[in-house]
Amino acid sequence: MANTYTQCYVHLVFSPKNRDALINKTWKEELEKYITGIIQNRKHKLLAIGSMPDHIHILIGYNVNDLIPDLVEEIKTSTNTWIKEKRLSKFKFDWQRGYGAFTHSRRQIDTVIKYIINQEQHHQKKSFKIEYLEMLAKNGVEYKDEYLFDFFGNQDG
Repeated sequence: MANTYTQCYVHLVFSPKNRDALINKTWKEELEKYITGIIQNRKHKLLAIGSMPDHIHILIGYNVNDLIPDLVEEIKTSTNTWIKEKRLSKFKFDWQRGYGAFTHSRRQIDTVIKYIINQEQHHQKKSFKIEYLEMLAKNGVEYKDEYLFDFFGNQDG
C-alpha cells in the first residue's frame, strides 16, 4: 500500500490590531511558548518563532491535514484569551484581522529561520510595513491597499 508524503513549510505573519506595539518584552517569550504548544498540538512542527512589539513571525513544517486559516484562528483566539486572563497587557489586546502565509522550499529554511530569529536587528533598518510589502512582492502576491493591515492607511514606513 502506498503512503502519502509531504514536505511543506509555511511562514505566518500577523500583527496586533492597528499594529499597536502591545507585545511586551517581559512576556513575549511566554507568548511564543504558548503559541508553540498550539502549533504542536495541531501536529505542525515549529521551526522558528519571533515576536516584535507590533507583529509576529512563525515558521512551521506544515501538517497538510490542518487548514492554515483554522490554525491562525486558534492561535489568535487562544492567545487573546490567554493574554486577557493573565492580564499581561495594560491595554486592550486583540490581533488584527488577516495574516500573511508564505511557502518556502527546503533550501530556504535556514535563511528564513535566521531572518525570524534576527527580527530585532532587522527592524532597526526597516519598518514592518516595508518588510511586509517586500514579502508580498517577493512572493508575487497581488493585493489591494484597502485589504492590507489597518496600519497601511496614511502612515509612512
